[in-house]
Amino acid sequence: MKHLLFALSLSLLAGTALAAPKSCDELKDEIEARIQANNVNSYTLEIVSNDEVKDPNMVVGSCDNGTRKIIYQKNDR
Repeated sequence: MKHLLFALSLSLLAGTALAAPKSCDELKDEIEARIQANNVNSYTLEIVSNDEVKDPNMVVGSCDNGTRKIIYQKNDR
């Protein structure tokens, strides 16, 4: 029984570690890698506070426990 409780507690700890929120910079880097993988060359990613979001359609990520957003803007040439 002790082994079962120990295994259960380890799996719970592992689950919470996987669900830990990412830093804004880490999330921005992941989003940037996906954009570049789609061969988009001219764009801007910016980390802003929730108050600074003017167009919710530009939001591509949320970080810092939902207090900041990552916005995407395609730059036309």
